[in-house]
Amino acid sequence: MAEQSSNTVWHHATVTRQRRESQNGHKAVVVWFTGLSGAGKSTLAHAVEEQLHQQGCRTVVLDGDNVRHGLCGDLGFSETDRSENLRRIGETSKLLVEAGGITLTAFISPTQADRQRVRSLMPHGNFLEIYCDCSVAVCESRDVKGLYAKARAGEITNFTGISAPYEPPKGANLTLHTGEESLQQSVSRVIELLQQRGIIPAKNSVTHSG
Repeated sequence: MAEQSSNTVWHHATVTRQRRESQNGHKAVVVWFTGLSGAGKSTLAHAVEEQLHQQGCRTVVLDGDNVRHGLCGDLGFSETDRSENLRRIGETSKLLVEAGGITLTAFISPTQADRQRVRSLMPHGNFLEIYCDCSVAVCESRDVKGLYAKARAGEITNFTGISAPYEPPKGANLTLHTGEESLQQSVSRVIELLQQRGIIPAKNSVTHSG
């Protein structure tokens, strides 16, 4: 990463994050789904977003495949490039938190160090790590892209879960057993977490005016 120029300064907005949150009717947060390929991260992120959208929340999903079509299109899959990929996503997520929205990310993010680096970018409590805990066997059975087969055949190197390690979170805010729970059960648990943290209003809360 290039050294930051001394000629750049941070411009503070007159429309603050707090004002945006007030207008949105909910708090800003990064919900970081981590787990093996095939553990259900993207499916879950989009399902949670759908429910939040129906409740009037401002959301965005950052998906591991999608960002490599543009923002991270110049990166490969070496350890260094994967770490840089997550650094860029972390910095993007930080900006989206300042915009007052709920950012849902779906990345394997296999190392504790990379996930902690992203967490450290966020104000306290604005990063929720959700571990999609799913066995390699189940992930492999869901492998519509055939990545596990290619990894076992040696056609893909450094493939997480096969030829490269995955470090499970030690202090995840929520662990979902996505090989056993239904999608709706997992979605409900994420929504409940957001309510408990005061990110979104509780289901039965009513706002009175006048």
